[in-house]
Amino acid sequence: MKTASLPIKQATRRYNAFGQHMKYLYGQAVYKVNVDAGFTCPNRDGTVSVGGCIYCNNDSFRPAACTSTASVAEQIEKGIPYLRRRYGAEKFIVYFQPFTNTYAPVETLERLYRKALDHPGVVGLAIGTRPDCVDEGKIALLAGLAKDHFILVEYGLQSIHDRTLEFINRGHDYDCFKRALEMTAGKGIRIGAHLILGFPTETRNDMLDMAEKLSRLPVGFLKLHQLQVIKDTLLAEMYGAKPFPTFTYGEYLAMVADFLERLSPDVVLQRLFAAAPDDILVAPIWNRTRSEFLNDLDSYMESAESYQGKRHKT
Repeated sequence: MKTASLPIKQATRRYNAFGQHMKYLYGQAVYKVNVDAGFTCPNRDGTVSVGGCIYCNNDSFRPAACTSTASVAEQIEKGIPYLRRRYGAEKFIVYFQPFTNTYAPVETLERLYRKALDHPGVVGLAIGTRPDCVDEGKIALLAGLAKDHFILVEYGLQSIHDRTLEFINRGHDYDCFKRALEMTAGKGIRIGAHLILGFPTETRNDMLDMAEKLSRLPVGFLKLHQLQVIKDTLLAEMYGAKPFPTFTYGEYLAMVADFLERLSPDVVLQRLFAAAPDDILVAPIWNRTRSEFLNDLDSYMESAESYQGKRHKT
């Protein structure tokens, strides 16, 4: 088995971090402005199912300022000055975050996306969506925008294992995700995926297997985080009735390090940790911030001589 060496461009992290990647592309830090464009989800409105995924409560990850009661333009106009004041930011990506952000006619999407790109300093878009909510027309729109802008489509996958997708009421299977990749690849659009580690339907080896399989697909960006049990979800009801094991903090550190070792060093990591608000988090309770986790992960990987791609099979 051929092993990868630690790339020079990963000098500040032992993995290919999104912030470093964007700084490499643009010569400076690029900050995300989160917006809620008022989309819903076919897994909630009855098109695919009702109730959504069993773990889903958008309040667990959506910033307070990200609300559809304000227009996209208003959210951007409020978000950019804040980032400029706090971080001295000059370049931005508008992140269409809650629910399914390609779930509308192409004409509606084009109006929203172009409006976001019109703001000074905005270099691109990140668009969270589902693999069953794209088609040739929507991909053509994104490909056109990608000629002049950074366009990242983040496909919610959550797991490559169909038994897990069925358990969480995802409403699509792994083959659907692969078909979306085939439609998107080779058109200048950056492709991302989102995985959750820790579903009770999966073993540790099942989770690690996802790193190798995704590395063989045209996925350039990845969001990864631990399963969180959130109030007001079906998963919380299940957990209350019959608690299932969730990661301890140490177990998750080890899992992420092992996962990254098996992942292609070319994949850019956007997220490795979730931190739902304390008032809605049921389990696991770690009392750690994202920055604390990333610092602990750096220390863990350094002590273990671990780095992204170390065990990746080429």
